[in-house]
Amino acid sequence: MIDTSQSPHIKLRSIGIGQCRWTEGFWAEKFQQCTEVMVPHMGSLLKGDIGHGLNNFKIAAGLKQGKHQGFAWHDGDFFKWMEAAVYVYAVNKDQAIVDELDQVIEIIGKAQQADGYLHTNIQIDGIKHFSNRKYHEMYNCGHLYTSACVHHRVTGKTNFLEIAIRNADLLYKRFQPQPRELGRFGFNQSQIMGLTELYRTTRDRRYLELAEIFINNRGKYEVVEDSSTEGYPIGDMVQERVPLREETEAVGHAVLALYYYAGAADVYAETGEQALIDALDRLWDNVCNKKMYVTGAVGQAHFGASTRRDKIEEGFLEQYLMPNSTAYNETCANIANAMFNFRMLGIKGEAKYADVMELVAYNSALVGISADGKHYFYANPLRMNKGQREYQDHRDCTESACRKPYIECFCCPPNLVRTIAKLSCWAYSIAKNGVAVNLYGGNRLETKLADGSDLILHQDSAYPWNGNVKITIDSCKDSPFEILVRIPGWADECTLRVNGEDAGVPIIASTYARIERSWQSGDTIELKLPMEVRLMKGHPLIEETRNQTAVKVGPLVYCVESPDLPEDASTLDVYLPSDIQFEKQQDPSLLDGATTLTGEVLLKSDSRDSMYAPMGTPEWTSARVRFVPYYAWSNRGEAEMTVWLPLVWKHPHVGQPC
Repeated sequence: MIDTSQSPHIKLRSIGIGQCRWTEGFWAEKFQQCTEVMVPHMGSLLKGDIGHGLNNFKIAAGLKQGKHQGFAWHDGDFFKWMEAAVYVYAVNKDQAIVDELDQVIEIIGKAQQADGYLHTNIQIDGIKHFSNRKYHEMYNCGHLYTSACVHHRVTGKTNFLEIAIRNADLLYKRFQPQPRELGRFGFNQSQIMGLTELYRTTRDRRYLELAEIFINNRGKYEVVEDSSTEGYPIGDMVQERVPLREETEAVGHAVLALYYYAGAADVYAETGEQALIDALDRLWDNVCNKKMYVTGAVGQAHFGASTRRDKIEEGFLEQYLMPNSTAYNETCANIANAMFNFRMLGIKGEAKYADVMELVAYNSALVGISADGKHYFYANPLRMNKGQREYQDHRDCTESACRKPYIECFCCPPNLVRTIAKLSCWAYSIAKNGVAVNLYGGNRLETKLADGSDLILHQDSAYPWNGNVKITIDSCKDSPFEILVRIPGWADECTLRVNGEDAGVPIIASTYARIERSWQSGDTIELKLPMEVRLMKGHPLIEETRNQTAVKVGPLVYCVESPDLPEDASTLDVYLPSDIQFEKQQDPSLLDGATTLTGEVLLKSDSRDSMYAPMGTPEWTSARVRFVPYYAWSNRGEAEMTVWLPLVWKHPHVGQPC
């Protein structure tokens, strides 16, 4: 969680960790599961012989014999789990969490070398430091810095922070002189975010200087294969063809790109450089308006090429090229999209960024973890069919039909768990003279406004299952201040009342409704959002969604899953009538009580024998079919699924399928 409380170029500042707590409803239940299941279970994996994370530190420290296990970037994934545990402690104040982390930090400290270097794969295997960027040294460093800063902010301890500082000082010593042989390192840009956060924590400006150097190095050097780049794709894959300030499109690996943009946004918040924010505006538009799925997911392909014809993996394709069944949509990329948007929200103060944060949180992020909190998706397609590539398990399990209890490339699971653990930190922001309400759900906020005055309020809501939100002021200052209420982009018609009366302010979708007045204890704000079922369409240039529709209610995207179809029917057989009427149902025994939709669909079974065949005359049948939230699919065994469905328009005169 970033700390922008002192950042000079920010319109909406972050609240403190633990100042907002979910109290009831959707995210309260998820946070409780995060506390009781997700974080402890993941800890048992990473501290044991399945996940290897702690074992690697023990081996590097000389406390255990063995070989390094896992990918080169596994240290960073372990740091993400530690960060998640700290967020949980910030809320529940369970001293056992801090005590356990102290033991882990002691081991990490013993693994760290005298000059500050820390990377278990390289230390254990005797590889030369900073010899090849494929080892992701900067990625591990970045997550070390972020986790250590969060740990210090919440616990007040310096044991983890001191490890991070020693490592960052080494990085500064090696990279600040900008030797040519290291100029193309740092492509996995978590270190930019981490260094900026370390600057915010220590106020040592060297770390901000180094973060900016890593930005400036991209696109600065000739893109040719050399000894430092062998073993990993070059060029657009790692965003090194074009300097950031000149770039016009999101290219390459989606996580690398969005970590890069998020880091640049952090640097802008401290420096205010206009060229940086101009570039980020262009890139945000390219990502969110031309390369993002209806679920908020990004990264269209596992393998492919950039528009400049560089080989790419797990990344962006051309704009409006949006495959469904072969969509990759790495969980980490989706989360990185939300991270980038959270930073842009702070800089710009515009609700459209919170819209994307919310869309990702409920859909393309949450789908990455099972209902039991113990199984994980890495890739998140929008369609899963029998007989296609994604229905088979691949070697590394990044593409699979069911969530896995452990994925060898373990970057996504701890990233998602730490996001769920810290999501309450995104629910509110501090404005110049007031507070912004970014996310909805039952919660309690105890914070300080920009002038240092105390503010306590609570929110009552069963969101996203219904659109009624009630905010009650419990304690505040006497002088007037603003409460900024986000009107979601999908909320074309809604009502906003203060103490039962019309709020008397403009209510425009994808903006903040600004209510300024002298507030007092007991005052209420009531927001009523429309939660009708909507049939969505894609941009005309998205070939993969032509003549198809997706079902959405509020922020939730729905899908059809084969367990809810008639026997022997496939998701490929389902067609949606344009005049379909849905019935909402809530079954506590199904998918943790999620609201489902039931409606009459048309079924048309097609032969699977030949690749092409004459059209013939279709034979239609109908069936009442249940739709489930996209995040909840694949919790009832191996299944087919689709978000987009072919649409059958009712003829305006005859009333029959066309």
